Amino acid sequence: MSELYRARNLVQVYGAVTALSLASFAVNRGEVVALTGPNGSGKSTLLRLLAFLEKPHAGELIFHGNGGDPRREVTLLLQEPYLLKENVFRNVTLGLVLRGKTKGLSSAFEAAMHAVGFEDVETMSRRSFHALSGGEKQRVALASRLIIHPTVLLLDEPTSSVDARSARAIESAVRGCISCGTTVIYATHDMALLKALGGREQRLGEVSA
Repeated sequence: MSELYRARNLVQVYGAVTALSLASFAVNRGEVVALTGPNGSGKSTLLRLLAFLEKPHAGELIFHGNGGDPRREVTLLLQEPYLLKENVFRNVTLGLVLRGKTKGLSSAFEAAMHAVGFEDVETMSRRSFHALSGGEKQRVALASRLIIHPTVLLLDEPTSSVDARSARAIESAVRGCISCGTTVIYATHDMALLKALGGREQRLGEVSA
């Protein structure tokens, strides 16, 4: 497998707090990596850096992608998903629309929704964001990531705040991504999720303020 990420002496600071200090970190294409460690160890911070949502305070982060904007190849599912004040169809298909891929939206939507465990896709497509339960919101947010077929799927505690049924659906969807060769990096305290998804464990240590 070829190397996809390489980080050296990576540091992120917020005010007077060092949120992450990581001497080295590397991920290969198609690899599955589980970020573990106590609260405050920098798991969420590292995911935001890997998603290119932030620039590190110090150090080097190299991404060997496909040559374009890495933010179009990498997507992050947050622990508390953010949805637009739109219906489910518009939330899930927005990524394709922004990329100019407007053909076959309905079939792509259906496939992504089935992947996260929804059966009555037509009814779900019309539901408003505020009519969804917490687990449904997380699954819809995941579908919006899956529909773009990312090179890298980043997940921040994806099952921590959802019901058991949604957790199983999320696990199944992510396993499907893994089987298709998607690089998956996820942060978790959930040993059941760690067992379900597997991968190499990267434990982050305590970070002092």
